[in-house]
Amino acid sequence: MHQLLAEFMGTALMIIFGVGVHADTVLNDTKYHGSGHLFAITTWAFGISMVLFIFKNVTINPAMAFAQFLMGNMTFVIFIETAIFQMIGGIVGGVIVYVMYADQFKRSCDKIDNVTIRNIFSTSPGIRNLPRNFFVEFFDTFIFLTSIMAIAAVKTPGVLPIGVGLLVWAIGMGLGGPTGFAMNQARDLGPRIAFAILPIKNKAAADWQYGLLVPGLAPFFGALAAALFSKYYLGF
Repeated sequence: MHQLLAEFMGTALMIIFGVGVHADTVLNDTKYHGSGHLFAITTWAFGISMVLFIFKNVTINPAMAFAQFLMGNMTFVIFIETAIFQMIGGIVGGVIVYVMYADQFKRSCDKIDNVTIRNIFSTSPGIRNLPRNFFVEFFDTFIFLTSIMAIAAVKTPGVLPIGVGLLVWAIGMGLGGPTGFAMNQARDLGPRIAFAILPIKNKAAADWQYGLLVPGLAPFFGALAAALFSKYYLGF
């Protein structure tokens, strides 16, 4: 239960940093409105590093938990429990961000495109092409999870949180443009659920077709590829 609570709290904190920075840059009457993608990606990267420093030994990602199951490091039951707690953490993190920025949401919902408001919470492709979007999320997740396992093999204290933060920064800048680099069901579907249930005025549809197919399903295929590559090529 202690580990599951760590997954819940770690995922929630990751979302508070990440969805929070999108609210900060998109909504009206915030201190850092319009700060741009470098500001946002840097916050995601640093925020994930802080989560890993605080909670340690968490995956905060159902796709990574699935990869650990495939590699024999986690039972199927523990994988399911972990994924559930991570998804709940993603929802709670999204709700907390809304509460923090509720005044800004009220001043923005009639002035900012409702899809842009939705994209504060969840990812969306630059160009909607579902097969290509699926491949991008699959490949991003493959690179992401394989790299994390390679970083984790370096046993020097502090390397993993800092290395994963730098990795998120690099993937966001180099590979994030087509789809927003979710690579994590709890990162996308958790806040997407929060968006669907929150009392946001003039909401766009949650776009479950995209959410379930691309950031929902593709990361599991990326996890499968990462597990196979890490086990049979890298020897982990």
